[in-house]
Amino acid sequence: MSSNSFGKIFSLTTFGESHGSAIGGVIDGCPAGIAIEIESIQKDLNRRKPGQSKIVTQRKEPDKVEFLSGIFDGITTGTPIGFLIKNTNQKSKDYSHIKENYRPSHADFVYDKKYGFRDYRGGGRSSARETACRVVAGSIAKLLIKPISIQAFVSSVGNISLNNPHLINDYSFIEQNPVRCPDKEVALKMENLIKEIRKKGDTVGGVVTCVIKNMPVGLGEPVFDKLHAQIAKAMLSINAVKGFEYGSGFGGCSLLGSQHNDIFNSDGTTKTNFSGGIQGGISNGMDIYFNVGFKPVATIMKNQNSINTKGDAVKIVGKGRHDPCVVPRAVPIVESMAALVLADFQLRNNNSKIWHEKACIALANFNRNVFWGVVRCGYDTI
Repeated sequence: MSSNSFGKIFSLTTFGESHGSAIGGVIDGCPAGIAIEIESIQKDLNRRKPGQSKIVTQRKEPDKVEFLSGIFDGITTGTPIGFLIKNTNQKSKDYSHIKENYRPSHADFVYDKKYGFRDYRGGGRSSARETACRVVAGSIAKLLIKPISIQAFVSSVGNISLNNPHLINDYSFIEQNPVRCPDKEVALKMENLIKEIRKKGDTVGGVVTCVIKNMPVGLGEPVFDKLHAQIAKAMLSINAVKGFEYGSGFGGCSLLGSQHNDIFNSDGTTKTNFSGGIQGGISNGMDIYFNVGFKPVATIMKNQNSINTKGDAVKIVGKGRHDPCVVPRAVPIVESMAALVLADFQLRNNNSKIWHEKACIALANFNRNVFWGVVRCGYDTI
């Protein structure tokens, strides 16, 4: 299996399965000299970990990260950062009933067909358990990109949604409710809906909105590695994600150009921000905002028609511990993937303008030497 790495300079490679002994990763390209805040990393892991409230999966995992390399006396050394998160609460027997059966809308069938073998325990490598590794790397990336700030939150659960969520400025209530919605009244409605859906043995989807502030101008490349394209790739690589839109998104498609254009202020900022902080694939210094749509969890506690490995019709029902809605735990994952993209582009950006300035200096020195060489040659000739 290839494609277990993300990023070009600041990169993350992950390993491990949901019901193996551990998951972990290697962060490459992290500069030396960054003070690592272990408590901050663990805080982000705690926001993602299972069993944190009554509306998420009740699998109990401490998700304590253990760093193996790349950090000495709390400072990054510039060498690869290796880390491990041990699995402590696996219940593989909960999945024995699907050893020969395919769960609808899961990766079971395609894994079997692609690899000829699959780890049926919790989905193996296809499990969202792997995203804990992304949170570790993303927390370190956040330290690298300061003062850029990244804030994600739940803006929709089922048919309950916030209006213009990217315009919300008060984020103080996000971590005070299990849904991670910034609006107190809406959060309660979302929480009750999730509980109601769970009692029925069903699941529900939702949307996570992310707002990135204090952005510099110039991150992103103008062709294949556009900033919004890489953010989209990062978000769509998260389990259960079905959609992505940034800036005005699909709503902007119904506007006229005269309505949609972001008019400049004298300082280079814009009066509106339909562009979502990105123009021509490059950040323009305005806030970046985007929405990430998550489907309902595929495992439901109801009988469903399916097939087995022989193609025979079977009845299948979900067992074990599963999220009735993934968006509350997806919030720190969205933030982490955004941080990984920005950290990588920030390091890549060091090659765009610094090289140009050095080249100008070198060219000026070259021209100066040629000039004085001509003068000296002319003087000698005379």
